[in-house]
Amino acid sequence: MSSVSSQPREAAGITVKKSEDFSEWYTQAVLKAGLADYAPVKGFIVLRPYGYAIWESIRDILDRQFKETGHQNGFLPVLIPESLLSKEEDHFAGFTPEVFWVTKAGTNDIGEKLALRPTSETLAYSMFAKWITSYRDLPLKINFWNTALRAEIKATKPFIRTSEFLWQEGHTVHATEQEAEQEVMTILGIYKDLIENQIAVPAVTGFKSDREKFVGAKYTTTLEGMMPVEGKALQMGTSHHLGQNFSKPFEIKYLGKDTKEHFAWQTSWGVSWRLIGALIMVHGDDKGLVLPPKVAPIQVVIVPIFKDKDAQEVKDHASGIEAELKRAGIRAYMDGRDEYTSGWKFNEWEMKGVPLRINIGPRDIAEGQLEFVRRDTKEKSKSGRNKLVETANILLEQIQSSLLAKATQLLQENISKPADYSEFKSTIEGKGGFALAGWCGRQECEVKIKEETGADIRVIPFEQKEMPDKCIYCGQQSKKAAMFARAY
Repeated sequence: MSSVSSQPREAAGITVKKSEDFSEWYTQAVLKAGLADYAPVKGFIVLRPYGYAIWESIRDILDRQFKETGHQNGFLPVLIPESLLSKEEDHFAGFTPEVFWVTKAGTNDIGEKLALRPTSETLAYSMFAKWITSYRDLPLKINFWNTALRAEIKATKPFIRTSEFLWQEGHTVHATEQEAEQEVMTILGIYKDLIENQIAVPAVTGFKSDREKFVGAKYTTTLEGMMPVEGKALQMGTSHHLGQNFSKPFEIKYLGKDTKEHFAWQTSWGVSWRLIGALIMVHGDDKGLVLPPKVAPIQVVIVPIFKDKDAQEVKDHASGIEAELKRAGIRAYMDGRDEYTSGWKFNEWEMKGVPLRINIGPRDIAEGQLEFVRRDTKEKSKSGRNKLVETANILLEQIQSSLLAKATQLLQENISKPADYSEFKSTIEGKGGFALAGWCGRQECEVKIKEETGADIRVIPFEQKEMPDKCIYCGQQSKKAAMFARAY
């Protein structure tokens, strides 16, 4: 675990308050906690071991659930011929401004431009057309753990908006539209469980508007979170019903039981390391990260406190605590470094957001006690050494629940219901957050609101219990209740 420890320069502490300079606070939290660093090319970041360990936690949770629901992992190359990318016209038009192109092989020009994968629909579906011939080949459910590249040259932010990002993208093929629709909702449920119950960030689920849906999709479902301080929304995951919009141009057809040929129905879906950005923003404080226990690379850090004469005894005792916690399935790490003081270690592990710390010194050993310190509340408590695992599990569960409760309160406090367009504008331009308002369904109103306020429709909630009578912009009869917000 030595690879997750920081260098001294990183433990100097965050120099700005989260509430006063959110953007600078976020950048310092990412860099000083050792999650990532800036790459030599603008818009790209290097993921460091501690940051990658968080991604591994997220990946492992999802990977297990994907496999339990019948999905398999595959691999796709990063280069896509221009002719393939352009085969579905709307899809191609939507992604063209963001595509990196390869035009040379060594010093030689290549015949056809090659795109660095912005997303893999067209590449995967050219293969699916070869693999699927009969209803016996369906459903086909494949997930890819890879990266995507999009030319995000402006306003980049680590984990939130970068030119290359880690993600998973799932692609499925079905015999019927009903099966495809069920797949969309199954995946959305898996994402919601991950985001809320593992990352401890509540999300509003629903549909994207036609203007905001994935290019080429019949419809897009989304999970939208609300970030603190700046009151901006963050899209945390999407699950798309593609209909037959790709199966027809790519000729993904199957011979049915009726001996007739049919075009297949498809879905695609994904989440990215943007989820790491969300948990930093929502849970972090002026000291640094606060990691939810279920995705924390280290759930419990043990810091031995000693003078030279007691060093070996205390370290041995701390190592025993580490071993017992690990045997119980708890991710634990004993920080036995001699070159740093215990106070320096406290600050470092607080910055890294480890959920629970155990302090152990000679007096604690003599008394058969342990001191537990919660990262989220700084609360200290004593427990018997013989109740180590029980106490650790109880506190970790309390921290997980507390973080979700606090984040849920943040979300609720940032949902407003403006009575008219004037109040709508002042809300968006003031504290921000979600504005739940009526919408007539016309794209003209959606565009005008975006132009005038910077807010767009983030999500049309599945639950439509509180639909206002009139469109917030034009005053005509409302057809949907939509959540508007500015977004990252």
